[in-house]
Amino acid sequence: MNEHWQSTLSRFGGEAAIEASARKFRAFLRARGVSCATGLLRLSLAYCLGSMGLRLTSTWAASAGLADISSVALHKRLRKCGAWMEHLVSTLLSEGQKPAARGRRIRLIDGTTVPKAGKEAKRNNKLWRLHCTSGLPAERFSFLELTDEKGGERLDRTPFAKGDIAIADRGYMHPEPLAHILEQGADVIVRAGWKGARWRNKEGKAFDIIAALEEAKGSGILDTPIWIGRKKAPPLALRLVALQKSPEESERSRAKARRAAQREGNVISGGTLAAAGWVILVTSLDAGTFPVAKIGELYQARWRIELAFKRMKSLIGLSSPPSEDPEAAKTWILAHLLMVLLAEPHTTAPGISPRMAA
Repeated sequence: MNEHWQSTLSRFGGEAAIEASARKFRAFLRARGVSCATGLLRLSLAYCLGSMGLRLTSTWAASAGLADISSVALHKRLRKCGAWMEHLVSTLLSEGQKPAARGRRIRLIDGTTVPKAGKEAKRNNKLWRLHCTSGLPAERFSFLELTDEKGGERLDRTPFAKGDIAIADRGYMHPEPLAHILEQGADVIVRAGWKGARWRNKEGKAFDIIAALEEAKGSGILDTPIWIGRKKAPPLALRLVALQKSPEESERSRAKARRAAQREGNVISGGTLAAAGWVILVTSLDAGTFPVAKIGELYQARWRIELAFKRMKSLIGLSSPPSEDPEAAKTWILAHLLMVLLAEPHTTAPGISPRMAA
């Protein structure tokens, strides 16, 4: 245990660096009950990642000679660890991150949520939202941000480098963040709904995407320039790529759309039923280097980040934090993120094609 713990401390720069950062972020200012910052880190991880609760964790710490601290004092300590934990998470995120080069970094963007504790929070659908970016082919997180339910999903939360390829689902189809990424020299592949944007043709007139899909039924592929209208800026020039689903997949998507409309008491439109038979994507990648098949292959890799979320929740145990106190809850969630990042170098990423980074 001690050997493994020393190895873990080295990932953060060693005991001196941990002590300095704990004091900088005011998580550890006095040795009252806990002798050092590394002891506080171990104590915090034991509580957040275990199932002992505050009282049993305090008892365990005393029996192990780690700390002599009451459950109330431990809770107060945890409340002050949020900013420090964020710093430790950023320290691990910086490991092995290389700038975009010949291979072009592929950045998968998505989010996941955990409910807040307490009956009132559950009644009002209050939650914690994790905004994440994972890279291929290494499948390691390169960006993490924690907000409450008011923090919306936006592509411009993540910093990008020139040459990056950002891949995201339809919840990120917002023109202003897309423009922000392109200004940084990165490219995008984002899924879109048929009503998800102000579609324009090169003359600036409305583009009938349903008519274009109907016309492309014979080939099963749509690949055309598209412009997306913005409120206070010129339209965004991109490329519209659509791939027709198989008959079985199309029928499943239509059935799902009908159920959603029925739940909301709406009459489903013909456009929604037509679009359900297609995967509609918007990209800035040029057709010469990235043909339609390659765009589809790259987008299919997006499910890898969803697998990462499943591992985070099933293996690491990320779920609703036990405390209703927001500061203690943040520390609890960030401790789980630390464990995810500590485990990443010891895992492999099976099933990733070498061509994904080509």
